[in-house]
Amino acid sequence: MKKRAIILLALAPLALAPLAACSERAQNETAEAADAVASDANATAAEAVDDVQRAGERALGAADNAVDAAGDRIENAARDATREGKEGLRDARRETGEGLRDAGNEVDGE
Repeated sequence: MKKRAIILLALAPLALAPLAACSERAQNETAEAADAVASDANATAAEAVDDVQRAGERALGAADNAVDAAGDRIENAARDATREGKEGLRDARRETGEGLRDAGNEVDGE
């Protein structure tokens, strides 16, 4: 029995060698899978950052356009008010002149 136990103990490392190799292969495959997952996560995070930056740029562009449009409307309204004011002033001058002329004619007896 002693001989048999010694032989079994001598052969045990040979029997366990494939398990150790399998374990190393499994570790390598696990490490490769972990690297792939990390790479995918990094790519996804980079895409998310790019998406957020693009969305921010679009929002700023829309805000710039809205401010420009509002500025144009204000400028047009000011121009219209100035034009209407000038027209009103001309009308008032004309009517004042006509009133003075009529008053002068009445004084002269015409």
